[in-house]
Amino acid sequence: MSSTHRYALFRNTFGKPFTAVAGLLALSALPQAALACATCGCTLSTDAATGYSTASGWRINIDYTYIDQNQLRSGSRKVSPQQVVNQPSDPSLNGGEIEKNTTNRYINVAATYRFDADWGVTFAVPYVLRDHTTYGVQTQPYTAAETAPDQISSAHVAGIGDAKILGSYQGFLPTHNLGVQFGVKLPTGNDGGQSEDGNLVGHPVTFRTGPNLGQSLDSSLQAGTGSTDLIAGAYYYQPVSQNFDAFVNGQFQAAIHENLNTPGADFRPGNLSTISVGLRYEAHANWVPQLQINWLHKSADQGALADRPDTEGTVAYLSPGISGSLSKNLQAYAFVQMPIYSHLQGYQLFPGWTGTVGISMKL
Repeated sequence: MSSTHRYALFRNTFGKPFTAVAGLLALSALPQAALACATCGCTLSTDAATGYSTASGWRINIDYTYIDQNQLRSGSRKVSPQQVVNQPSDPSLNGGEIEKNTTNRYINVAATYRFDADWGVTFAVPYVLRDHTTYGVQTQPYTAAETAPDQISSAHVAGIGDAKILGSYQGFLPTHNLGVQFGVKLPTGNDGGQSEDGNLVGHPVTFRTGPNLGQSLDSSLQAGTGSTDLIAGAYYYQPVSQNFDAFVNGQFQAAIHENLNTPGADFRPGNLSTISVGLRYEAHANWVPQLQINWLHKSADQGALADRPDTEGTVAYLSPGISGSLSKNLQAYAFVQMPIYSHLQGYQLFPGWTGTVGISMKL
């Protein structure tokens, strides 16, 4: 059966064209940011923004995501620098790092090729721009002088992040609305850190100003993680009424090989699990309001270069957005993500909101 006939079958079955999502495919085209934070908003299912078709050929997706981590948090609450130092997440350190801000900007490019209605493959790569400031590790007891302006160290990251290659299969049902996904994340971004003996390993970005000048930025804040990860997931989408489509997807990502694997200078990023659900309002031909809920759990990073006490957590975002057709083959979309739940281990910087805008083009 041709993809055109399959499209017609789904349309006739449910009384409207199926423009619901294969959300997991695009979810994995985004960079899963491995920061000193459980998640930083990189959970949006962008295919939900543009809809889905079984038509063969190429589709290019480009988006820009802005994430400003400006809230110091622990558990589900904001915390003060005094708490970080006097009530450290690792008591053996007799203090803690007072992070100030991390501003992330991602330019994500993904190219998807569909061989037919069943099989497809996506190639995705982010360009990472990140500015990080910190007051550094302070010992007990806390004093106000520790958060004076002259104690701020800053670093800037700019470069290609870790690329992904993802295959998808959705031939289980005649309507092609149930699929699975499988792929790898490759260590294409610069990675590294500072070993226990003080030497730099890999190709890390270092602090360019402040008391930490010349020291390595955290391994979890570099453009890449230095790991090869396996990715697996599944997705399902379905019209639920004349005007509404719904979707659900889930994904799991785990490192299976680390470039940074020397004793005293090793790093393994924590596993990532994501689940997204959403609705699209399809009453209008050229613009589609929609709403997503995005949930993510990240386990703690491991290794001598990892900030183990401060990198695990679970968060959820409410993500309203809209997409519009600019032409027959070109769509644009915009989303805002607002955190509705967070439970962060240790002390982590967290965003008050995140934003994504993008375009999707059928070639």
